[in-house]
Amino acid sequence: MAARPNAPAVVVLAPGDNVGIAGRALGAGDALRMGQVRLAALTAVPLGHKIALTDIAAGAKVFRCGVPIGSATRPIKAGEHVHTQNLASDYLPAFTLDVPAAERGR
Repeated sequence: MAARPNAPAVVVLAPGDNVGIAGRALGAGDALRMGQVRLAALTAVPLGHKIALTDIAAGAKVFRCGVPIGSATRPIKAGEHVHTQNLASDYLPAFTLDVPAAERGR
């Protein structure tokens, strides 16, 4: 996915979302502004990945597009990259690469 030169740094998809989507690759320390929300990226966030807009407590639901997409597995600070290292799906099983694809679901 290639970045567009005029793409916003972060896109918030619905009111009440506690994560936004990086419209470009973000570096740690990048200053961000989404409407009234201002924060700094605490970690690098790849293009298209989620960034926390607010602090999210361990076990709290993570909302994108106005719906919960999973739960925080540990506290997440505003400005942190939100991905598999700190987010677990509440809906889909998590597979690891140590299980060959042919054996999954048996």
